[in-house]
Amino acid sequence: MTGITVQDVADAGLEDWRLLASGLHARFRTADMTVGAALLAGVVAAAEELDHHPDVTLRRREVDVALVSHDVGRVTSRDLRLARRVSDLAAEHGATAQPHLLAEVEVALDTADLAAQGPVWAALLTGDAHAVDGDDVADPRHRVPLLWFQGTDAHATPRQRFHLDVWVPHDVADERIAAAVAAGARVVDDGPAPSFTVLADPEGNRVCVCTALGR
Repeated sequence: MTGITVQDVADAGLEDWRLLASGLHARFRTADMTVGAALLAGVVAAAEELDHHPDVTLRRREVDVALVSHDVGRVTSRDLRLARRVSDLAAEHGATAQPHLLAEVEVALDTADLAAQGPVWAALLTGDAHAVDGDDVADPRHRVPLLWFQGTDAHATPRQRFHLDVWVPHDVADERIAAAVAAGARVVDDGPAPSFTVLADPEGNRVCVCTALGR
């Protein structure tokens, strides 16, 4: 199985779903928590049948579903199959997809010494100094955002070291960037768009608005 792209999701007719940093995501608005719980039960049953298990969050009037094939570390055709089943279940329960509300935040830290920095932040964020996978510190229990390390040359403080990566659906990015600019941000670099666009706040702190398109 190969990695799934934005075009693959569109070709599969999965209008409810969007690719973000950590996988394939959907959010469904329900009439109330009882309906959400019934939808959740249906998702669990479908996951057991397909032997492919998503991450699901139930709120008072929302159900969030995240899909990724953990054994290969990317979205695959298995996720597309389960996504289709989940969307069918949502429709049966009168739940409405809200892809425009999806977002995900990662934290990036510039460092010239990953070997020294990685264990410190892994211990702080997860309690395990060895929880560094490549350039990432990822909490398997999803209690904290993923932290990834961006290689850089050695430099003195106060040059910015941290920045946020704000992942949004590819069809929301332009609107989100425009809203930030209207609020006082400025575009620093849009050359890599739509993969990511670098913005700065009024004091110069930078943030990347990221999408899965073009990756």
